[in-house]
Amino acid sequence: MNIAMSPKASLLLSLIAAIWAGSALPALAITAAEINAVTFADRNRQQAEGPDPFIVKAQVLLSRRSVSPGVIDGLDGENFRKAVAQFRRQQRLPAGDELDELAWLGLGGETSVDVIATYALTEQDVAYDYVAEVPRDYAEQAQMKRLSYTSPPEMLGERFHMSEALLVALNPGEGFGTAGTPILVASGLRTPEKGVAARIDAVKSTGMVLVFGAAGQVLASYPATIGSDDTPSPSGEFTIERVVRNPNYTYNPEKNFQQGRNTKVLVLPPGPNGPVGTVWIALSKPTFGIHGTPEPAKVSKTNSHGCVRLTNWDAQELADLVTVGVPVRFVD
Repeated sequence: MNIAMSPKASLLLSLIAAIWAGSALPALAITAAEINAVTFADRNRQQAEGPDPFIVKAQVLLSRRSVSPGVIDGLDGENFRKAVAQFRRQQRLPAGDELDELAWLGLGGETSVDVIATYALTEQDVAYDYVAEVPRDYAEQAQMKRLSYTSPPEMLGERFHMSEALLVALNPGEGFGTAGTPILVASGLRTPEKGVAARIDAVKSTGMVLVFGAAGQVLASYPATIGSDDTPSPSGEFTIERVVRNPNYTYNPEKNFQQGRNTKVLVLPPGPNGPVGTVWIALSKPTFGIHGTPEPAKVSKTNSHGCVRLTNWDAQELADLVTVGVPVRFVD
């Protein structure tokens, strides 16, 4: 049976397959110099395919400010545009989602030359216990010890908020299997001040989560999947009841939703590829919460079962910012 595959999916699979096979990669490599040195004048010089150095740099600079573009992939997509629009609002620039020269300068695009950095693989990195695959069926997942990453590009991409395709393009021919090996990664990591969030808004119309400080300032913003037509998120205000890192997941079809043919309660093990990712932030409304996801590229682009879904790294930052009792408003 032939299965149709999108060009992007086909490209990613060919890149990863080439790494594991040790063969030559397609000519889509991108260098740190191209990204670090890019200026506003270079904004229209995108390669025919693959990541745009201008967008990569902008995404990293947005991420540093906790204006999350979702996955740093160098592509002009919905989550990147939402981040630009949010940054413009915070900087009191004219409304819109275009990264014009004013917004670029506000980000520090002309002066920042360190958005791609070198990281040395550690012994712990190369010793990670990957799983061959993560089945879709919850009953099969419940039989596993951990819902771990399936490859080094997946693990390292998530750690540095990057797509696997961008990681591979920056490191052509690298197998990520030797401790001490220097690799190129996006330098968009954040160091939030813990426990300073005063309010969370989950904005359904824009698919955004906004984190406010005590003075009403926006501390962070994240693209989010907020419910669906079949299982909408609630309206009104609730509070955070607990924050769980590295959570397992209890599937109960009578309380939650129907997954496949599973009719019994199942307890799924923890791991980044679990249904709620690496963080569960429980709300005062039973069964509802804010959580991570095993599929970061799909955040704000697919439905959830009523909860608020973020990338794992955005959920982890939010977990640092909040405390029990912080109000969470669902805004239409």
